Amino acid sequence: MSQPNPSSPNRSYLYEEIANNLRQSITQGTFRPGERIPSVRKMSQQNGVSITTVIQAYQLLEEQGLIESHPQSGYYVCVNEIVKLPEPEISSPSKDPSQVSLHDLIMMILRDTQNPNLAQLGAALPNLELMPIEQLNRIILELSRQGDQKMHQYCLPLGLESLRLQIAKHAIHSGCHLSPNDILITSGCTEAIDLCLYAICRPGDIVAVEAPMYFGTLQSLEVHGLRALEIPTDPRTGIGLDALQFAIEHNPIRAVMVSSNFSNPMGGCMPTEKKKQLVELLARHEIPLIDNDISGEIHFTDKRPTATKSFDKKGLVLMCSSFSKDISPALRVGWVTPGRFQNDIEWLKFTNSIATSTLSQMIVARFMESGKYDHHVRRLRRAYASNVTLISQAVMRYFPPDTRVTRPSGGFVLWVQLPESIDSLELYKEALKGGITITPGYIFSPTNQFYNFIRLNAANWSYTIERALDHLGGMVCKQISK
Repeated sequence: MSQPNPSSPNRSYLYEEIANNLRQSITQGTFRPGERIPSVRKMSQQNGVSITTVIQAYQLLEEQGLIESHPQSGYYVCVNEIVKLPEPEISSPSKDPSQVSLHDLIMMILRDTQNPNLAQLGAALPNLELMPIEQLNRIILELSRQGDQKMHQYCLPLGLESLRLQIAKHAIHSGCHLSPNDILITSGCTEAIDLCLYAICRPGDIVAVEAPMYFGTLQSLEVHGLRALEIPTDPRTGIGLDALQFAIEHNPIRAVMVSSNFSNPMGGCMPTEKKKQLVELLARHEIPLIDNDISGEIHFTDKRPTATKSFDKKGLVLMCSSFSKDISPALRVGWVTPGRFQNDIEWLKFTNSIATSTLSQMIVARFMESGKYDHHVRRLRRAYASNVTLISQAVMRYFPPDTRVTRPSGGFVLWVQLPESIDSLELYKEALKGGITITPGYIFSPTNQFYNFIRLNAANWSYTIERALDHLGGMVCKQISK
């Protein structure tokens, strides 16, 4: 195929024609956000052009923000440039500490997750179709055949050494250089956070938190009789450091809790320099930082974001995480790096639950040792990146034009700000009648400041989910017109 004459009017270069055709395929949905497009060699063969011509076409689409190169993997449709709705505003919570009391509403919403007749847009449950269930089942069979008696014994005090070794090796990607003995295995991330609060705080203490904050964490504060001091938080870059500094100077803050990587519900990821500044600020005041890093591995960019623990020089950063979002929620395997609180948390773990299931630990350790974990999470990231963008686009299509939605670069939840006239709890009740479950913004704050917000689970995408979002958007418009 000959190259068009560049001097001829109204004629495009071949690479531009290829780029235009591929652009049309992307906008029409043939290639979805986060999905891999044909390789350079395959596109060259399909169009009968040189590899250089295809590379020029792909470079043009890269410059236009439509595709991005993943080293040693190929080219993928970008996931962040398509959403055009504005982001939610920076939160502006009360300046006074608040007692937490949310359990009735939380339990009501959690019961919805057990109803198979509801379109599940509420609880942040991972997509089981993306979990490595077949591989895990094979590992379970192998362990059963081997008949190792160790899997029926307590694994004290820190947890299975082979699993802690795998976690320590993997932590290098987040900038952390840990020894296996720096890690304690817990029954999920919730227990890890719970143990941290037990070790650090006493009833009545003040804990500074992001606003909004994951309701499970707020529930832990309620159980411990702690007061939450909400700090203004940017939906993209996390907790406001100036506001936190002011709060520290005017309140006896005992601990700070954040999710610096892909927070729930906003999905924000704190920039690396800001993480360092946060750790240094708290170190100057000798205040512990509890960082929930449960979604840290589910990033949509090429590189895993840095963990706050990587800047910890005083042992004041307690990083908590688990494998519930990327391997299996049912295994209940989490972990914590206790820092200077190591002895206290080891003792609290023993008195609280003695030990985490040894069999569950062995399953996760075997899966990581097999080398399949990295391949699995790469696939998981691409799927969630695509689903997050598709659901964002659906919100843009079906919700009122003054709706705002976050643009997370990881995780699988979306934080949606509705018009001020909308009451998310009333919308939740109406959605249930229509066969849809959502999470109202009320439960992400002890002061109910997010009354016109909802959180959407973006782990799944299907025709049913799209129709549910269409129906939900109609309900929002109907409430506005009342």
